[in-house]
Amino acid sequence: MSLLLLLALVGAAAYAWRRYNDRPGPGASAAARARQLRTPLVRLADLLGIDTQAGRLARRYDAGAEGERRAAARLEDLIRDGWTILYDRALPRGRANVDALAISPTGAVFLLDPKKWTGRFPLSVRAGRLWHGKVDVTDRLDGVLHERDTVARLLDVKVTTIVSMEGPQLVGPHGRPATQLEFRGVRIVPAERLPHVLRASGRIPGQRRAAALVATAERVLPHYPRRR
Repeated sequence: MSLLLLLALVGAAAYAWRRYNDRPGPGASAAARARQLRTPLVRLADLLGIDTQAGRLARRYDAGAEGERRAAARLEDLIRDGWTILYDRALPRGRANVDALAISPTGAVFLLDPKKWTGRFPLSVRAGRLWHGKVDVTDRLDGVLHERDTVARLLDVKVTTIVSMEGPQLVGPHGRPATQLEFRGVRIVPAERLPHVLRASGRIPGQRRAAALVATAERVLPHYPRRR
């Protein structure tokens, strides 16, 4: 098979995959970014087993998109119980987006950041830093802190930030398994516990009526413009 024919086949497959997956909803912008990174040459390198920086980054975005979709599936029961979940929303300036914003029937507001990391290494907080195994991943929370502060300002309410983590085991300060970590005002919980944590926290009345919050959030946080 010639190189040109192989490139053409890779391009056709990429186009078909993009058309199939190019739909709004949880994980849409992360999946779109992964597709954008996978140029025909990057896809060819993947097929040939050649590791590239773009390929690694695309896999990371794919994992993020999958984590967001799984989190959304877990939250379906909350929607039936009167919660509002807004997915993939753009902030007023820059290219940052909110993965999910949850508003309880009582008006409590939660910024959700679903993550899917490898389960080969535990997640822990040590010496004021966040660690995934032996890797310092503290800076990976910078974005969600910025999103929380921006959303709180736009809605004029307190916003609780929850990272739902799929994959790594959470380890507490004494090396024992933990059901939750707290770091810089962010709650990190196992992905399967996210609905329970939201139900328990969402019982506390918020500062504004839920309907008013939803209307404001819809207006000031439009759907994120996905880039192909």
